[in-house]
Amino acid sequence: MNFISTPLEGGYVIEPKVLGDDRGWFMRTYCKDIFSEIGHDKDWVQMNQSYTQKSGSVRGMHFQKRPYSEIKLVRCVRGKVFDVIIDIRKDSKTFLNWFGAELSAENKKMMYVPEGFAHGFQTLSDDCELVYCHSQFYKPEFEDALHHNDPMLGIIWPLEITEVSERDKKHAFLNANFKGI
Repeated sequence: MNFISTPLEGGYVIEPKVLGDDRGWFMRTYCKDIFSEIGHDKDWVQMNQSYTQKSGSVRGMHFQKRPYSEIKLVRCVRGKVFDVIIDIRKDSKTFLNWFGAELSAENKKMMYVPEGFAHGFQTLSDDCELVYCHSQFYKPEFEDALHHNDPMLGIIWPLEITEVSERDKKHAFLNANFKGI
């Protein structure tokens, strides 16, 4: 596996090593020993999968607050997405900065989302499926989100936004009082 550091400390784009032959291919998506090299020492306690039908749809920018902050490992298993992470750690040098990368079934890349980050994505094709590993159990009372089009964040989405859930549309814009997590 190749761990490519993002400009946001602790975030990685991961390129798995794909082994192929006449039958097809094989790749490892997680190995505790290899992930320990980047400081990952938590167990994955939950796995989720999402399906998004239309190209241009946006999901996010979701996170869980302390004490249930979580690490996510995100992989696109069908279609293509622009995956985005935002550093919301109050003492970070890159506080409120974002980074995005293309994840696809074809390129097999994964996004490692550290604790203290918001996460979301835009579909770049129809019929996208993502698989997520989580280091914390989902706690709805600790869930929060940033608005996907917040001018303070300035995320540049590659496509015109076509679909957003009613819940995600209602997230408030940030103001100077936002101190992070």
